[in-house]
Amino acid sequence: MDAKGEIEDTYAEAFTGLFCRVIVTADDERTLCNAAEDSTATPSVVIGRVEGGVEKWLSEKETPDQRKGAVLQFWGEMNRKKPLADLLKKFETELSYRIRQDILVKPFTAVFDALPDGDGKLDMMERVGHCGDGYEWVEKRHGREVIVVPIMVPDFIIERYLGYARGVMGANFWVMCKTKDALKKAGEKALEAIHQVNGVVTPFDVCSAGSKPETRFPWIGPTTNHAYCPSLKQRLGKDSMVPENVRYIPEIVINGVSMKAVKEAMKAGIEAALNVDGVVRISAGNYAGKLGEFKIYLRELFL
Repeated sequence: MDAKGEIEDTYAEAFTGLFCRVIVTADDERTLCNAAEDSTATPSVVIGRVEGGVEKWLSEKETPDQRKGAVLQFWGEMNRKKPLADLLKKFETELSYRIRQDILVKPFTAVFDALPDGDGKLDMMERVGHCGDGYEWVEKRHGREVIVVPIMVPDFIIERYLGYARGVMGANFWVMCKTKDALKKAGEKALEAIHQVNGVVTPFDVCSAGSKPETRFPWIGPTTNHAYCPSLKQRLGKDSMVPENVRYIPEIVINGVSMKAVKEAMKAGIEAALNVDGVVRISAGNYAGKLGEFKIYLRELFL
């Protein structure tokens, strides 16, 4: 690696999450992109909702109904203090909002399972199928059991059972940049490299607002990681953690189906970012173990 910057001797915290992996298809590319991007647009696990990302785009030869498609991942909380049944019920409810409000309403879309060997299955009848108000029906299409939901632009198709599993979420790295141009180029190159890795998504893409566990305003949820805000460097004085010559610190968060996939994606993204002029250092968000059970040491990714 011909790195121009350096990798800080630190680690990123990550934690276990619940996820499902689906294929969305549509008649045309514009509708497909709108459905995929709208349904994954709001990273919101931190406020008790689901978040997602586009894993990859598919050709007509790679989808069940021979139309263009996309593999999406949707992620939810995996709190070990709560019963799994309660977590799954919450996850299913939040997932259904994304499907109903962002995919079903797009003309001629369909949703299929892309996690056949997961930990279990979610039945989509109660919270998505019943959008047909009792007129919905089940049939076999493309070798799969699907629900046909009658709507005014007929009809929405969803595979009845969607698989779920446990994965790794919240892995991250920070790109400390001198210039806005470096931020933009490094972010673009990092995302491009990350998305060459199977099984990962970047729910925030390039995120401008890293957060912290503690907050003065708990009713809001996570608030700004003030020690790393360049605009607060003078105000905070010695309490500022922003290095000299650094004016921008974007964060890239990675969720993945396995720790192996997450680490591979982190390494690829870091390598790509470091080879951009104006990138000073790579660091990561960690909170002394308060946030997640996994510690991913940045330098160990390159051993």
